[in-house]
Amino acid sequence: MRIVITGGFGFLGRQVAGALLERRTFRGAPIDRLVLADRFVDASSQLAGDPLVDIVQGDLTDRLDELFAEPVDVVIHLASAVSAECEADFDLGMSANLDTTRALLEAARAQSAAGGPLPRVVFSSSVAVYGSDPALPLPPVVSEATLPTPRSSYGIQKFVCEQLVAEYTRRGFVDGRVTRLMTVSVRPGKPNAAASGFLSGIIREPLAGLPAVCPVDPALRVALASPRRTVEGILRVAELERGDGPGLLDGNIPVNLPALTVSVAEMLDTLRRVAGDAVADLVTITPDPGVEAIVGSWPAAFDNARAAALGLEPDPSFESVVRDYLADHADAVAAAEPLATGRPNSDR
Repeated sequence: MRIVITGGFGFLGRQVAGALLERRTFRGAPIDRLVLADRFVDASSQLAGDPLVDIVQGDLTDRLDELFAEPVDVVIHLASAVSAECEADFDLGMSANLDTTRALLEAARAQSAAGGPLPRVVFSSSVAVYGSDPALPLPPVVSEATLPTPRSSYGIQKFVCEQLVAEYTRRGFVDGRVTRLMTVSVRPGKPNAAASGFLSGIIREPLAGLPAVCPVDPALRVALASPRRTVEGILRVAELERGDGPGLLDGNIPVNLPALTVSVAEMLDTLRRVAGDAVADLVTITPDPGVEAIVGSWPAAFDNARAAALGLEPDPSFESVVRDYLADHADAVAAAEPLATGRPNSDR
């Protein structure tokens, strides 16, 4: 079993790789090699030192021959340019997201055409494929049956890639499956260029004793998922068997990973309740119309029925998300006092 993770040293790549290395199996079969492909590699990380791990560094389109030099059983395709940078640089987004994904699918197709194993290609899409078009406003609650009408370059690129994965699967070139990720919060580490990055920053930075800016109206409602639930969803969809019935993956329709719906104001209230006034007061509201236009175009409420049928549930509350972050990244927290009553039972 040889598994390739593109964007293997990015935030989600590290998380997915860590989960696989902890288990060391995929669908019950031992993992022989886990290949982490990325433009930037942290050779000092614990992942790099694992005996199962191989590293391929460089631009993905330039390294496909190397990645497929040995048979690939599974590709988890996480490498991507993010929303705000795609909006700022159209050519970058088209190259990094659309062109690279098609090149990857072609390499996978060539393997199966040459008599090798049919690669299982898991594509990470996004809630950004949805948008409210003036001629077709979004319904109050979105499901996989809702027509995607992206309102950003990033969303368009993700949606086109979804269709490519479905077509390559229909033609029997790959076994593709698509997960639509909600905004992941709270992400550890440094801010990135994603328009939604503030949804982690307004929690992460204050907990580290640093100021943070909220660029949207706090009344804005958003759909979130914790890193734990996001990784769980990606791997669950990756491992599913195809078929009709409970717990089986039917057709080529993307799976919307389960969403927790909260307002930004509720997120800030949770920070205040968990960490205290001094921490919460590090957040200032400074509107940025560009950011609000992108994030505000995404749906906030999702029908999680399909995800539930596949064994996936959303985070129970935003407080549980914050407490998971505190537990997983205690070294990044400078000032956070837990509630005197501890975690409420409802968060379990």
